[in-house]
Amino acid sequence: MKRMLLAALAMGTTLSALAQTDSTARTDSAVISTSADTIRVGGLVIVRNGKSDRNITWSSSRNNRRTPKNLSSNWFILDLGFSNYNDATNYGSAGAQAFAPGGTKEGFKLRTGKSVNVNLWIFMQKLNLAKHRLNLKYGIGLELNNYHFDDERVHFYEDPTVVRFDYDRVSKNKLAADYVTVPVMLNFDFTPGRRKGFGFSAGVSAGYLYSSRQKVKIAGKKDKTHDNFDLEPWKLSWIGELNLGPVRLYGSYAMNNMWSRGLDQKPYNVGIRLSHW
Repeated sequence: MKRMLLAALAMGTTLSALAQTDSTARTDSAVISTSADTIRVGGLVIVRNGKSDRNITWSSSRNNRRTPKNLSSNWFILDLGFSNYNDATNYGSAGAQAFAPGGTKEGFKLRTGKSVNVNLWIFMQKLNLAKHRLNLKYGIGLELNNYHFDDERVHFYEDPTVVRFDYDRVSKNKLAADYVTVPVMLNFDFTPGRRKGFGFSAGVSAGYLYSSRQKVKIAGKKDKTHDNFDLEPWKLSWIGELNLGPVRLYGSYAMNNMWSRGLDQKPYNVGIRLSHW
């Protein structure tokens, strides 16, 4: 009988409070649960002890809620994904044969599972443009690409750059191209009050090649050659990201050829993004 009276009292108190509160500021739902010592009605908790004393406290679950800021910053974002390129080279042309004598599309094919992309964004900022649903995102970071060749005979000679297929007893062969990159995107946030919300971003990025090298492993010994290999110094890309609650995906596709001569290959990256927003 006492439990029924307590439940009725709690329900009456809650309904009275809800009637006096603006519905737009309400976050607790009127869900009733009881136990031997407590009665919970939404955010209202009634605690009973053996002396029939009653302690009434309010609780609220706001772990997944936040107040959006007009300008927010996110430091040290990490991307983990895969690199590849769309090869549109005409290998029968004089330019391609001068750059890579005997080269074929099959010869420059990559190992998909081993060609990886790792990006470290030093910071990104999000600027509110319209009700926190439309935002401008921008930042700066390092874009690291490792292209592992399926044909491990690929050999880059420098000064001038010529690609030949004359390596022997190679167990690992990759070309690394690293960029300092500035991304700029429009962000559409469908749930601006949630920490792990839903939305997407789309835009462009500009990267400058600051390091490139070929790394091979021959008879168990590693050999590394640093050169630009006539790689195009600037990389312009279409970029995007997709927010699916706790999961964030990213992708990029270059607008321009990654080589300044000889080959016609446009790189792209896809993967998962480790970020607060």
